[in-house]
Parts: sequence; structure tokens; C-alpha cells
Amino acid sequence: MRDILEYCIGGFRRNVPTGAKVLHEGHRSGHLYVLIEGRLEVVKGDTVVATLTEPGAVAGEMSVLLDTPQTATMRAAQDSVIYEIDDAASFLRQQPAVALMMARMLAQRLNVATTYLADLKRQYGGDGNHLAMVGDILQSMINLPPTQVSPGSDRQSDPRM
Repeated sequence: MRDILEYCIGGFRRNVPTGAKVLHEGHRSGHLYVLIEGRLEVVKGDTVVATLTEPGAVAGEMSVLLDTPQTATMRAAQDSVIYEIDDAASFLRQQPAVALMMARMLAQRLNVATTYLADLKRQYGGDGNHLAMVGDILQSMINLPPTQVSPGSDRQSDPRM
């Protein structure tokens, strides 16, 4: 992902102190964020779901590409420096190489998620508990219409499933 940094040179550099929020779950910004240095945490609800440490890591892409509010909060786990791209949709149209890099990154994430869910299905699909719905989740990932997605959990399930 470091290659993305080359396309951002000259963009708005922002220093983010430890603890400061960059993205706010539920808000819309239309911005894309690219890590230059530091460490950022992605937080969904009260749970840290990912940590970005590699220069060139991108955040905010799901909201921009789906034209939806942010799906998570992102905060600095240590003093960090990022590029903030205000009009991300225009930036991606003008920089198709970046859009392709992001598509590859998203495809890799989907591959990891699908592989993990397929393994869960293989191990627990016939147990009759909440893990039995993994097959439904995998099927919905293939046939998902372009709508708001809320996969839920065993505590708060998605009413569509």
C-alpha cells in the first residue's frame, strides 16, 4: 500500500495526536485518509477491530465507495501523520491507479473474510447454533443488493436473515 503515498504527495497533511478521532462512526465526510506514519485504531462500537500501522494504509474508503455514513470510528493510538483527501470520489476518478490499488485491497479483505467464514461453516455449520447461519452470510455476500448492510450478531441479528 505504500505506493498510494506517491499519489498523495502535495495533499493535505494532518498531524493527529494520540487519542484524537479521525473518523466518527455514523458521520459522513466524503474524505479518504492515508496513513503516512503512526498507528491508528479502527473501533466498531466499543471494540477495536483493526490497527493500521503500514504507511499507505487507507481508511474511509467504505463510506466513500458506498456513499454511506462511516461504519466505524478511527482514532490515533499514537501520534500519527495522515493525508486527508477532502473530495475522495473526485480523487479516485482522477487517480484510477489508486482506485485499482484500493479495489485489490478490498478484494483481499473479502477473500480473507470469505475464507474465514467458509472455515467456520465447515467446522460448525451443522451444529444448529448461531454459527449455522454462516452459510446464509456467505450467500448474502454474493447476492447482496446495494443497500445498507447490518450483519448483526447472536445478540442482535439482522432481521433479513
